[in-house]
Amino acid sequence: MNPEKDFAPLTPNIVRALNDKLYEKRKVAALEIEKLVREFVAQNNTVQIKHVIQTLSQEFALSQHPHSRKGGLIGLAACSIALGKDSGLYLKELIEPVLTCFNDADSRLRYYACEALYNIVKVARGAVLPHFNVLFDGLSKLAADPDPNVKSGSELLDRLLKDIVTESNKFDLVGFIPLLRERIYSNNQYARQFIISWILVLESVPDINLLDYLPEILDGLFQILGDNGKEIRKMCEVVLGEFLKETKKSPSSVKFAEMANILVIHCQTTDDLIQLTAMCWLREFIQLAGRVMLPYSSGILTAVLPCLAYDDRKRNIKEVASVCNQSLMKLVTPEDDEPDEPRPVVQKQAGPSPEDCAAKQEGAASGGPDGSCDSSFSSGISVFTPASAERAPVTLHLDGIVQVLNCHLSDTAIGMMTRIAVLKWLYHLYIKTPRKMSRHTDSLFPVLLQTLSDESDEVILKDLEVLAEIASSPAGQTDDPGPLDGPDLRVSHSELQAPIPGRAGLLNTPGTKGLECSPSTPTMNSYFYKFMINLLKRFSSERKLLEVRGAFIIRQLCLLLHAESIFHSMADILLREEDLTFASTMVHTLNTILLTSTELFQLRNQLKDLKTPESRNLFCCLYRSWCHNPVTTVSLCFLTQNYRHAYDLIQKFGDLEVTVDFLTEVDKLVQLIECPIFTYLRLQLLDVKSNPYLIKALYGLLMLLPQSSAFQLLSHRLQCVPNPELLQTEDGLKAAPKSQKADSPSIDYAELLQHFERVQKKHLEASERE
Repeated sequence: MNPEKDFAPLTPNIVRALNDKLYEKRKVAALEIEKLVREFVAQNNTVQIKHVIQTLSQEFALSQHPHSRKGGLIGLAACSIALGKDSGLYLKELIEPVLTCFNDADSRLRYYACEALYNIVKVARGAVLPHFNVLFDGLSKLAADPDPNVKSGSELLDRLLKDIVTESNKFDLVGFIPLLRERIYSNNQYARQFIISWILVLESVPDINLLDYLPEILDGLFQILGDNGKEIRKMCEVVLGEFLKETKKSPSSVKFAEMANILVIHCQTTDDLIQLTAMCWLREFIQLAGRVMLPYSSGILTAVLPCLAYDDRKRNIKEVASVCNQSLMKLVTPEDDEPDEPRPVVQKQAGPSPEDCAAKQEGAASGGPDGSCDSSFSSGISVFTPASAERAPVTLHLDGIVQVLNCHLSDTAIGMMTRIAVLKWLYHLYIKTPRKMSRHTDSLFPVLLQTLSDESDEVILKDLEVLAEIASSPAGQTDDPGPLDGPDLRVSHSELQAPIPGRAGLLNTPGTKGLECSPSTPTMNSYFYKFMINLLKRFSSERKLLEVRGAFIIRQLCLLLHAESIFHSMADILLREEDLTFASTMVHTLNTILLTSTELFQLRNQLKDLKTPESRNLFCCLYRSWCHNPVTTVSLCFLTQNYRHAYDLIQKFGDLEVTVDFLTEVDKLVQLIECPIFTYLRLQLLDVKSNPYLIKALYGLLMLLPQSSAFQLLSHRLQCVPNPELLQTEDGLKAAPKSQKADSPSIDYAELLQHFERVQKKHLEASERE
């Protein structure tokens, strides 16, 4: 500094002392400056006051010499003290050079700058609020200062500034938010602690409504929640907990839509605390905002569904995710199936569209609880209805939802509970919005068929429910009946088409009702036949699936759909199956189900007597396919009490190749005859005269069997057949002899027998080729 330069009105002694390296001498100079400025204030000499401040700022505080800078700082503080309440008129000139010194390389100088600013702010009090942003910016840097003395000094200044903000009603929150939004992404733990402490203070001020600006800082708060410091995480939990309480108290003022995507992002993080917290928030948002959240359903499901498969280590997250999932599902109603007519919802949101989702947020995902995260799910979803809110339309966009569900169902690595939840969603959507969902059936159908190979029975059950709903939904009806000359099991999924009920086709012969054989039968649409085709195709390509789960799948379908339609259509399809080995195996499986499953009790009774045209039509349809397996054909005749035809069939067995598998099936049939299913058959053996062909058929089976346990079993049974002479009563002797049960006159048994011979010839030729 040039000693000869004129620094008036500062005297040479003051200038010399300000430049001294000793603090005590600089302090004496500051007292002289304070005395001098007080005189100028008394004289109302603003020109000289400004000149003093400018000199201290330019020539001292911003000097290249460190001692001069220290002198300038203490001098500016002295000016502020002297100005008193008038210091507000000169705050810009007083503060700016001090803040510049916050960046000084010398830690002692940074400490003096902090001390000087403390004195300036202490005098000015509320007058510093117009300069709050620059003060906050400077303090946020000092909060992360490596020097403990500087940090300690900044904390004193920080507390003073917080007191001023708390007691004032002139704080410019709108102007402060951009700075807060910027600083909240700091990675320094001390800076984060500083930010969190300020948010807590602002949140506690009644006149400051920080909730309006929550979308601006929510993402940053979740970022801070992932800090390594336990204390900082705890502070952030408290802040988020307070915001969530405010949200629940005043939902009408919350910008739910603007924060939905932020929560979706953080619900997918690997940090348990973040994920649980974000999931708790998401739960409350869905329950408070209701249908406002529907446009974000695809993102929410992306975040929630994987959590449903968590184990006990993440039980809390799993439970909250489950509530989110159920709450969101309840928002979908039949009204959402109305085309292009969005439903109104209370609360107009100017939030981002679902397409602007996760990509805009750079942070990780999220989760996390606090003491206020108690679920209100049990009491139902409460959708707020503020009187002043404008009505805005909310449309359910199924494309994104179905894409997410399809993706999760296709991923074999996804857990069982997630897959079940996906299938529940699909079922729910097909129930509530069948028309809109019908557009997505083509894309979902292959995945749903693939899911039948899942390892979990529960997954398969839910999958079958969805497929059954697709197959029976009126929305699946098409105007194009498809080809009427029968399907080919070897065509691709995209090539498969099927006839619809009500059109003449394979399953609709004259005098029958085809697939709709009963007034109570659920309406089957074009996808029903396609489903049957593809299910058999899957059994054909995955024999293990047929062996392990085939009976389970078909039995469940008989409960979900119309059993007669299922057997009718499968028999019709198998009639055209080129893989004769598979056809024989499949017929055997269907026959076992028909004879033994409790689900088929009504169908068995229908077939037992063949009293109606529908039952006779079904018998003929089954018979033609059952011919792929000779023994099952006989068992079908036993079930329908066509004993004479059964005897005729057994007579043909002499022309067949008797293999071990063939004898094994005869053995199983003998075992079945001893089961409760055929109780009526065994009782008919008492009436020898009326059932001669039944006895002949059973003796025919006996003659086919080698000396085995089955042979002994059937032999013992036939030994129990009484002598008809012994059973005759006096009345019976006088009465005309009973005629045996006649075969149904409307069935061409000769033609059926010829068909049996043709099918067996095909099997013989196929075996010879092999």
